[in-house]
Amino acid sequence: MRNLAAATVLAAVMAVPAGVHAQSAEIVSDVIYGHKDGMALTFDVFKPQSANGAGVLYMVSGGWRSSWRDPVQAQSRYASFLDAGFTVFAVRHGSSPRFNVAEAVDDVTLANSYIHVHAAEWGVDADRLGVTGGSAGGHLSMVLGNNGDKGDRIAAVVAYFPPVDLRAWRGPSERFPALDFPEDDGDRISPILQITADDPPTLLIHGTADRTVPVDHSERAYAAYQEAHVESELIIMEGAGHGFRGEQADQATAARVKWFVDHLVGH
Repeated sequence: MRNLAAATVLAAVMAVPAGVHAQSAEIVSDVIYGHKDGMALTFDVFKPQSANGAGVLYMVSGGWRSSWRDPVQAQSRYASFLDAGFTVFAVRHGSSPRFNVAEAVDDVTLANSYIHVHAAEWGVDADRLGVTGGSAGGHLSMVLGNNGDKGDRIAAVVAYFPPVDLRAWRGPSERFPALDFPEDDGDRISPILQITADDPPTLLIHGTADRTVPVDHSERAYAAYQEAHVESELIIMEGAGHGFRGEQADQATAARVKWFVDHLVGH
């Protein structure tokens, strides 16, 4: 666990290989990975011209709401990955308020399996797939990292300010209706309970002033990873709330990309 120093950030930026800009990405939109309730479950693919053969699943989720956005407009969100040569899979799940957290977990698990099976179609090595997201997206990223098997194993995880234990949060919620999930699902969707020695390298980034998901969620998860001897790191952003701004956003981005470069490209 550490605070992110300027020198570390500079090293992270310098470690990212020179690539192309996000504007040059090839976009494959609305790939259908499953269906439920008569609706298609989809993701978008963003492939840079100078692809490095590795991919990043990006969990499009905030408060377990997963909304569609024109991929041409959305691609700027993935610029740091694309510039480093990563093919990005922007994964959407059945969205709150209609669907709960447990259903979102099932959706992204299905998407992960689909992407592993079809990775070669986008020039990606299925053994070099990472996953990332923030808040609910960070939670879903950790779930995928912790629960993968030999057929759909994630190789690296980066989670921004993730809620890691949802059992105490379960129940009707006006702000987060997805938390009204069946009690029996509490354990399987709480990633802190699923941490084992075979989990992939995981980076957690969290702010000390986060009032939505307190920093102790990442602190407890980091302690569990360390106890299980999983390669892991916790970066604490002093004074940051639920979402990073300005220089701290740049620092977090640099650290995230470096983590993926080190574990998906550098090995």
